[in-house]
Amino acid sequence: MISNFFIISPRGDTIIAKDYRSDRGDVGAHERSHTEAFFRKIKFWDDMAADGSEADHESSSEQVEEGKRKANAPPVIMMPDGLSYFHVKRNGLIFACSTARNVSPTTVVELLSTIAKVFKDYCGTLSEEAIRKNFILLYELLDEMMDYGYPQVTQTENLKAFVYNEPIVVQPVSNTGNMVNPKTASANAVHKPVISSVNANGRKNNLNSNQKNEIFVDILERLNIVFSNNGYILNSTIDGCIQMKSYLAGNPELRLALNEDLIVGRGTGQYGSVTVDDIIFNDCVNLTEFDSARTISFVPPDGEFSVLNYRITGEFNAPFRIFPSIEEIDSKKLEISIMIRAEIPTNHFGANVRVEIPLPRCTAGASCNVITSPGAGPNSAEWVQGDSKIVWTMKKFPGGSEQTMKAKITLNHSCTTQIRREIGPISMSFEIPMYNVSNLQVRYLRIAENMPGYTPYRW
Repeated sequence: MISNFFIISPRGDTIIAKDYRSDRGDVGAHERSHTEAFFRKIKFWDDMAADGSEADHESSSEQVEEGKRKANAPPVIMMPDGLSYFHVKRNGLIFACSTARNVSPTTVVELLSTIAKVFKDYCGTLSEEAIRKNFILLYELLDEMMDYGYPQVTQTENLKAFVYNEPIVVQPVSNTGNMVNPKTASANAVHKPVISSVNANGRKNNLNSNQKNEIFVDILERLNIVFSNNGYILNSTIDGCIQMKSYLAGNPELRLALNEDLIVGRGTGQYGSVTVDDIIFNDCVNLTEFDSARTISFVPPDGEFSVLNYRITGEFNAPFRIFPSIEEIDSKKLEISIMIRAEIPTNHFGANVRVEIPLPRCTAGASCNVITSPGAGPNSAEWVQGDSKIVWTMKKFPGGSEQTMKAKITLNHSCTTQIRREIGPISMSFEIPMYNVSNLQVRYLRIAENMPGYTPYRW
């Protein structure tokens, strides 16, 4: 299947390299020259994509400009050495492999994602420091997970019987703010290995004796919403999942209950508070009681896993609405005004809000002015000349409030219709703790049987 596997740091250094076979009879892809060439291909993919379009520059200048801005390296790349390279990015690290054979790209990408997940389960956190300190453990995992380039054992709980090295715990990056809801555990609480470990001083941390039997549950939703220039929603979808990370000993069976009036599938003639288009369950889930009571039972595997994934299309209340406006002051000056309104309840807030406004390539300069409302956290906007865009960041966006940013743009050329089209689309990323747009809820999570030693309680 694959010839070799390697991990590249954000600087281009090869942290881990494992050779499984020599299909070509010469040096493998983990050699320094090969990994450097592969890293340059990914790092400077924008320039390479633009160079490849220069032959048809006159007829496709607009596509070239668009390619410079948005092009990302695809997960599969054919290199001059005749090998096919596959990669995924996780926390700034590049998990990659190569092969000389005709393999399924989807299978290889899924394999790389699984390797990254297993590494995170055993190291606790996925970072360059954690990988460097635990390289012996990770090489042992690679030996057990793949044989001659073919996947063998890829489940975290099944690998426990074959792994004997202990991870060295690396402290994750501390939170940049103290705005997390006090009723929830810190995100750093889940950065623990699934097996016994040692700390930086060499002291052993026994998972069974020093750590609690606990399980972390998160409902994560990714929103894709297209607004018109007057703030109306043109298209909207929700891709969500219920994600867990288990540290329960003894593998107890759990019961999880969702909304009683949950409706699966549109056009069924039924109505409820939550209607999802489709749901995909984990293989470990028992659906015997799902149709009657919207309750599922399962034995949680070790480590991080998704209990279910769901998708919602159609109308829903967007947490934020964006109202942009562009005014042409003179032939070479524009004024852009962006007003964002938070339509979430006042007891919630948006955290780590980041708004990006792409500007024309002929922009000579931009000055930004932010108008903040009471209760908002640190707020700043700046023009990033290299990427030709304005980045507007807000640490805290209170519910029910409005934030406005005005920017004065100076152009090198006179403004035309084509130049105005290069402004946008505006993208916005944010986090809303203890709030989900779909209204999907976990009514309860219980241990199905009374097991000795378990006294479950909500943290």
